[in-house]
Amino acid sequence: MDWITHEEDVWFDFRGEHANQLTPGRFYRGTVDGFAEFGVFVDLSPSVTGLLHRSELDRRLESLDWDRGDTVFVQVKNVRDNGNVDLGWSIRQSESEFRGARIDDPDGDPAGEPLDREETAANKAVKTRPKPSHEPTVDRGNARGTTASGSAASSEGDAENGRSSGGGDTAETGASAPADEPVATDDEAFPRVSIADLGDRVGDDVSVEAIVADVYQTSGPTVFELTDETGTVECAAFVEAGVRAYPEVEVDDAVRLAGEVERRHGDLQIETEALTVLGGEDADAVTARLDDAMTSRARPESVEPLAPHGAVETLADDLADAAEAIRRAVFDGRPIVVRHAATADGYVAGAAIERAVLPLVREEHAASDAEYHYFTRRPLDDPMYGMDAATNDVTRMLQGRDRHDEKLPLVLLVGTGSTAESADGLGLLGVYGARRVVLDAAVADEEIADVTEVLVDAGDVDVDDLSTGALAANVAAAVNAETRADLVHLPAVSYWENTPEAYVDAAAEAGYDADRVREIREAVALEAYYQSYEDKRELITDLLFDDDGGLAGHVSEQFRVKLEDEVDTAEANLETREAGGVRFAVLDTDSYTHRFDFPPTTLLLDELHRRNRADDVPFVTVGVGTDELHIRSTVPFEVRDVAAQARERVPGAGVTAFGVRDGRIEFLSGMREAVLNAVVAAIAEQV
Repeated sequence: MDWITHEEDVWFDFRGEHANQLTPGRFYRGTVDGFAEFGVFVDLSPSVTGLLHRSELDRRLESLDWDRGDTVFVQVKNVRDNGNVDLGWSIRQSESEFRGARIDDPDGDPAGEPLDREETAANKAVKTRPKPSHEPTVDRGNARGTTASGSAASSEGDAENGRSSGGGDTAETGASAPADEPVATDDEAFPRVSIADLGDRVGDDVSVEAIVADVYQTSGPTVFELTDETGTVECAAFVEAGVRAYPEVEVDDAVRLAGEVERRHGDLQIETEALTVLGGEDADAVTARLDDAMTSRARPESVEPLAPHGAVETLADDLADAAEAIRRAVFDGRPIVVRHAATADGYVAGAAIERAVLPLVREEHAASDAEYHYFTRRPLDDPMYGMDAATNDVTRMLQGRDRHDEKLPLVLLVGTGSTAESADGLGLLGVYGARRVVLDAAVADEEIADVTEVLVDAGDVDVDDLSTGALAANVAAAVNAETRADLVHLPAVSYWENTPEAYVDAAAEAGYDADRVREIREAVALEAYYQSYEDKRELITDLLFDDDGGLAGHVSEQFRVKLEDEVDTAEANLETREAGGVRFAVLDTDSYTHRFDFPPTTLLLDELHRRNRADDVPFVTVGVGTDELHIRSTVPFEVRDVAAQARERVPGAGVTAFGVRDGRIEFLSGMREAVLNAVVAAIAEQV
């Protein structure tokens, strides 16, 4: 039979090292590496991973009964220029459904040598992810299965170790198993060494004291990833095929593991003889050593502002704390979730952090999907981090933990989360142990310090001189100094007015004059509005970093046309009034705006307030809708106090300060006029 005419009936065992050595159209055996919202990552070889997008599946992603480490069959649809591999679904998910198996070896026969059934049965992958012994870092590696260098143990390595799904007697296979009788693992028989020194101890019996960074079960042994202050190594413990060894050992435990150091296809590994959970002072000592080493690596030596800026210089220590927390999450293999406001300032801030973090993620975790797995940016429509958003985040992180052994994330709230209304949402994250960092260019409410681990707010600095984008860009520069040149212009982009001159000059020196900065800001503001719950990673990257002006100029023109049309209509229908020496401009947003088109009410009111405010008297712009109103003022006022006074004047109207930073008050629609009058009176009294 001419097998080439029936290639779709054959699956291939890929023996190459690079994605461009794959043959599109062929079916390959792979190993499930991990899951994301958009699909499944499948390892085709120790160094090549592809994405099976959810759109390629013949069922819902949630209904797949795959677990990490499972053998699956996929079709290579496309290999992109950047090395990413697009995979397609194979309706056949067992070897018996194919007519044969062949080897896809770039150095062998292009048609593929036949792969016999015995070899097929033996080739069951166990993935290893130790750091190279010569690299004394505290990286905990990729919790989804790849090494820091993108390598993993090959299927032949499992055949050598006797770890096929068929199991087998450990004495015959040479794999270690927890014994009925205690194994003598004293310091004389198993001297303690650091992980960084394991490369010099191949073939020796040793012990290590470390933290369990990850545990995953393969079809053969249980694999424990251990991290000490010098590095990371994987340790295989075998009791019988597919059975969890040492079930009492959990992630984050401090342990002492004894075994023999081996090298499998270039990767160090310890064959476990005994594994003990440490307690008391012994556990504290291991944790302290690791924490000190991690702090030394993660803490930036200094925070050098992107431009001379007194507010940033005053907050330097706080910015360093935030940068350390972010870097530590990357080195610890902990996903980072950035929540930012769906505004131009919010998108600039989130994109700045993203620009700095992604290169670090790619360095630490070489899998092609790492930047999508370890970094997520989710914009927020609401001006606070409420229970809706927190519940969504908690649900996702618990699914990742329970289904895919993911670590709980670091949640970074940028330009949101600093008011008391966010305390419950932050508290929910804390209940489950997620790390929480809040970064906001406003003064945080006292309650927030109790529900965060790192808080960066305006404190005693001039709030009017600070934007969240400026804060985030300076944090990003501390996170990754190599991206500093990419970030210099971002603070200028984040300000709508009163931009510190130092940022204007810095942007100009970087090639972004005032007109280009304005175009980028307006373009980001327009795109931030559409599908505001999406990160729009590629589009925002193009606008902020990879545009010669053509894209931003085109989108900015649309921004100006849409905004001017709305402003013209609104200005023609402003109602003016005075109370207590305060001049008010009131806009009925239900009647004189397009509520479901650009610009959003908040941005329109900002522009109206800038254009119509008076310099000689206090001036307040109020946009009132069906059941909410927004306030802009030239003089400071407390939204909560205004809402409280209005509630006293109009009892039963349900008056509530909903968005303190946004000047937003909610009420029952049937009491609209009474609430508006009460709010005007309360502002006049307060000012």
